[in-house]
Parts: sequence; C-alpha cells; structure tokens
Amino acid sequence: MLSGMNYADWEEMFRLEGAELWPRLGEASRLRERRFGRRVSFCVIINAKAGLCSEDCAFCSQSARAKSQAPHYPLLPKEELVAAAGQAAAAGASRFSLVTAGRGILQPREQSAVLAAVAAIKEAVPIRICASLGIVERGFLAELKAAGLHRFHHNLETAGSFFPRICTTHSFSDRVATIEAAQAAGLSVCAGGIFGLGEGPAERWEMAQVLKTLGVDAIPLNFLHPLAGTPLAQQPRLAPLEALKIVLAFRFLFPERSLIICGGRQVTLRSLAPLLFAAGADSLMTGDYLTTRGRMPEDDRRMLEDLGLELVQETGGAEAVSARGENRP
Repeated sequence: MLSGMNYADWEEMFRLEGAELWPRLGEASRLRERRFGRRVSFCVIINAKAGLCSEDCAFCSQSARAKSQAPHYPLLPKEELVAAAGQAAAAGASRFSLVTAGRGILQPREQSAVLAAVAAIKEAVPIRICASLGIVERGFLAELKAAGLHRFHHNLETAGSFFPRICTTHSFSDRVATIEAAQAAGLSVCAGGIFGLGEGPAERWEMAQVLKTLGVDAIPLNFLHPLAGTPLAQQPRLAPLEALKIVLAFRFLFPERSLIICGGRQVTLRSLAPLLFAAGADSLMTGDYLTTRGRMPEDDRRMLEDLGLELVQETGGAEAVSARGENRP
C-alpha cells in the first residue's frame, strides 16, 4: 500500500473498527519515525489582523457575515508581533506565523507593514517565520521571501467539488493559484484543510490528490470546532476515532511530508489526543488559535515527555533538540 495507495485503500482506512485499527496505528507510527525519528516540532500563530473579513467561509467566525462576537482590529504593531515571536521561540516553537483576516493583504500600506514586521522578526528572533495572508500576488510573495519569510500557509480547506458549499466569495482555483504563486516565489508552502465540514472520504481523497499534485511541503490538518454565529454552528463534531483515521490516512498517503495537527484537536480528539503521534503526526500547533483557546505549550511539552518524544526546535540553522524545548548547541 505504501508505494501506491489507491482510493480503495483510502476508503478501507475509514472502515477500520476495533482491533483492526491498532495494527495500522503501529504501521503509521513506524512510518513517521522512519522519516522524522522521535522528533516533534511546534508552530505558534498570532491573529495579526482580526475580523470583518469580506469572505463568507462557513466555518469562520471572523467573516463579516457571521453573527459572532469575534474580535476585530487592524494589523498589530510591529513591536507587538516581534514580542509574540520571541514568546513563541521561548516556548520551543520552530515556526511563528502571522495570520490575517480578509481576502488578502492587498493594500500597499499593509503590505509594507507586514514586510517590515517579517524583517524585524528575522533580525530579532531565532525562529522560522511563516505567514497566512489570504489571496496575494507572486510579487508580494517574492518580497516576503526577500524580507525573511520561510513558509507561506494557504489551506485548500476542502475538495474542489465541495468548496462551493463552504465558500462562495472566492473559488477553489483561486486558492490553488495562490499556492502555486508562493511556490514560484521560492517559498516553502504549508497547505491542508479542515475536516468535519460535512465532507466524506471521497472529498478528503479528492483534496489530498490536489495536495499531492501541488507537492506542498507540510500539510496542516484541522478539525471543525463549530462556533456560534457561523453557518456550521450546528454541524456535529467528528468522532475522535474518525479524526485519528484522517491523520492515519494522510500519513500513509504522504509518508515524507510533515503533518501538522492544528485547530480543533482538543475538542475533537479529547482523551485520544496522544494517539495523534501513533497515527503519524509529527508536528503540533500549540498555544491559542485565531478566535478560540488552544492548549498551552507547557502542556504539550509535558505530553511529549510522557510519550518519550523529543521537541525539536528548528531555527533555520542547526536543530536544537530537547524534550523540554530548551536550546542545545
């Protein structure tokens, strides 16, 4: 299966029950260790510009069309972003991402501010800088790389065939084009999706095949946390075992790619969260999310210690490995 996973294999993953599931977790864990060893990395995000988004993504409380109490504010000052990056590095994170609400950072004034923030973080903090800035052009992406950006994040969200049920203000092809523009600018690219939107195994496979064609460097896996005031507020959460099967299926399909477990992991996986690593995950988003509370880095570090895993802190140069997130020569 590992050399050529097909759709029948993929479907089988989601039919696994009881004792059939555990051997597959062992296989996925060995596959993860073959590529990443016992190392796990952290990423931290900051909501650098919040709310009043023009887009109508059904899962998002930051949309201006959502009836939510999500905060809204303009782009945070450079000094605040640098300070937050420093806190992320101190917590053991390898990557720190500036995330902005809206269709994209398109105004020259905002673009200049983001470029200045990236350059300032690059100068002051030993951490890999990432950004999730919406639909933007290749020229700006090239400027971001020159300023010191390591990775651009831009989720597909879901399959192209399912996408119109989730968003109507831009297209699936717009998202693909942005990923391709970031790659053309020479940036590492992180792209994945959100699961539990109402899609099934077929749509998950469809999205995964696009990611495979694009050849993205890392794949973030999010699980829907239904939020009041959004169109998906009443959508049932995924069962914990279903979420584990998603991680499992992606590890078998992408044996060489980093799988980053992001939003919704606490509320979805609950007591099964440590099994994420058996299912093949090698990285976690830690700390708060955009509009919801997350799990604090110290708790995630303790979980890694309990599992006998090592936190690796990648800063662009040599890696510093420590179960407690401390730098080592």
